[in-house]
Amino acid sequence: MLRPFRGVWPQIDQSAYVSEFAYVIGDVEVHANASIWPGAVIRADMGKIVIGENTCIQDNSTVHADRDCQIGPNSAVGHNVLCHADTVGSFVLIGSGSTVNGGTIGDYCIVGSGAVILEGAEIPSYSMVTGVPGKIQGKIRERHIQLIRGVVEDYIEKARIYRSDASA
Repeated sequence: MLRPFRGVWPQIDQSAYVSEFAYVIGDVEVHANASIWPGAVIRADMGKIVIGENTCIQDNSTVHADRDCQIGPNSAVGHNVLCHADTVGSFVLIGSGSTVNGGTIGDYCIVGSGAVILEGAEIPSYSMVTGVPGKIQGKIRERHIQLIRGVVEDYIEKARIYRSDASA
């Protein structure tokens, strides 16, 4: 469901997929080939939220922020994630059940499933973060980058199928 907030409607690229069971409200931009899956909530009532090209927001995740929020291209926000980040870079995988309480996540990062990123955290590019509270465990490797690319490509293809099934 798309809804305005204070007269501002979400802007959805025509190639993006938004499930009819997602809730997208206010000053939200969803870029090309991005996907928003069932149960996801993207609520821009305190700042603009931008979902980058090819990025997926998976089932039952919430994206909300106290100010503007940018989620870069080619990223994946896993199932049941609570994302209050200011910035999530490109080629980032936020694992299922994670909580991001503000701050910045650089490019090419993985936040492990169930991790909790504390308010104001600055996660540098190429970091692997796990735990509660989240701690940097080291640098990601090429196999991790391939994992991120694989998830993104898989969701681009799934979204294409869902869009074509809806128009059949």
